Amino acid sequence: MYIDGVFSGGGIKGFALIGAYQAIEERGLKFKRVAGTSAGSIVAALIAANYTSKEVYQLIDELDLVNFLDQRRTFIPTKVAKWLLLYWRMGLYKGNNLEEWLEKKLAVRGIRTFADLPPQTLRVIASDLTNGRLMVIPDDLHNYGINLNAFSVAKAIRMSCSLPYFFEPVKLKNSVTPSIIVDGGVLSNFPMWLFDKENVKKVRPVLGIKLSHHLNELPKNEINNAINLFEALFETMKDAHDSRYISRKHEKNIIFIPTEGVLTTDFELTPERKRLLFELGYNRTTKFFKTWSY
Repeated sequence: MYIDGVFSGGGIKGFALIGAYQAIEERGLKFKRVAGTSAGSIVAALIAANYTSKEVYQLIDELDLVNFLDQRRTFIPTKVAKWLLLYWRMGLYKGNNLEEWLEKKLAVRGIRTFADLPPQTLRVIASDLTNGRLMVIPDDLHNYGINLNAFSVAKAIRMSCSLPYFFEPVKLKNSVTPSIIVDGGVLSNFPMWLFDKENVKKVRPVLGIKLSHHLNELPKNEINNAINLFEALFETMKDAHDSRYISRKHEKNIIFIPTEGVLTTDFELTPERKRLLFELGYNRTTKFFKTWSY
């Protein structure tokens, strides 16, 4: 049976999404359309390119994730350069290695631009800070005077994964002024609303995979200093839009995978921790299917 799937953001925690994908495959379900934010957009893109869950896990597991932390070369002392680059480039790492890796893996399956995919097969979320609005790619590219059929899928995923201050934002150039694009999770970390709309009959079941506790089980943020405050501020901002939507909609179609204890930016995750995340996603999804009806 065909379904539509939505994958939430979560950085390195995305290994749990791959485990969920394997359990979904074993259920005999196939994705017709997929959408995602940040790490979820990577998994969604690989699914759209017809990679199986085992292939996706192998691709990412054999990769040294630290290679994605591509710093700019400079003759300035490291500690000084780090903060200067953060100030001027607005990110510690370029993000080019991530985009190049995606280009290669998608090209193997004949996917380079959105013209290589059936319409609406893949949609990803990014945040346009210049214009203060959420972007659905490829749908909104026409607003920037860009031909969606010629736009790189890997570039779209790179935009969706541009965690503020961690990776440099993408400057999307158009005929007027460039737009600064960052991680889609800033405005919508779990875009279930793309496929599950108010007063619109669904063509097929929509299944969401969210890297968090169930809404009624969310742990409280401990705020004792400015760092805690920033973390709580970002988490609240990231989830506020989607939480309001989810609370009104069909929670029975969402797989909640709590991944506390793992940092979004833990690029030195050990093989054991990767496997534990994978198994967490797999086990949570298997348990979910015991009561799921469609």
